[in-house]
Amino acid sequence: MNTEQLQKFLRSSVWNLVFLVMAGEEMIEIKFRLFDGTDLGPNKYHPATTVESLKEIILTQWPQDKENAPKTINDMKLINAGRILENNKTLAESRVSVGELPGGVITMHVVVRPPVSDKNNDCKSSNTDKDFMFVTEKAQTDSPKNRCACSIL
Repeated sequence: MNTEQLQKFLRSSVWNLVFLVMAGEEMIEIKFRLFDGTDLGPNKYHPATTVESLKEIILTQWPQDKENAPKTINDMKLINAGRILENNKTLAESRVSVGELPGGVITMHVVVRPPVSDKNNDCKSSNTDKDFMFVTEKAQTDSPKNRCACSIL
């Protein structure tokens, strides 16, 4: 974790602490499911927490042993109930229900933009949301051709 990531994490943690002490507000318990099925969390967040700050938290907590680690918050998308959440929206604005499951945990899926491939590779990635791609599996090392499998969301 570099200094900038640590500072962002501390800022978002401070805001979550401020929100925790606000009276009468119900917290949303969220865990983040990574591409390989592992989870980050669960943790509780205030409904006024932005998607951008959630992504910053994910970036700082990303396991170091994972291959497809995002470099920035723009390299990942958060999906809840089949919808891609926008960075500038809060959890409340994104309609993440506090009381959706009483005492339950909401699972958000984290989709990571694959690293930009070299020009010799057949699989191209685009920078638009519409063409946001996620590599679901790598080519097998014993495969005669170097292939990749992509899903367009």
